[in-house]
Amino acid sequence: MLGGMRTTLTLDDDVEAMLKGLRAKSGMKLNELVNRALRAGLLELEREGEKREPYRMQTVRLGGCLVANLDNVSEVLEVQQDQ
Repeated sequence: MLGGMRTTLTLDDDVEAMLKGLRAKSGMKLNELVNRALRAGLLELEREGEKREPYRMQTVRLGGCLVANLDNVSEVLEVQQDQ
């Protein structure tokens, strides 16, 4: 690539360690790896701003409670044994 922006960045220790590990595995040059990581991260940040359909859960009616007072342990156990 010709041109491009030249800059100095201060990387957090964990980011530096991840880059070193990926660089060793991939054999890529550091500037190639950083550009690839930034592209992926920036695309993900753009997607976060997109409007998504809210997750909808289908509900099911389970009926009423079989026990009038859930604090009454003996009543709860009696109903459970009858089931």
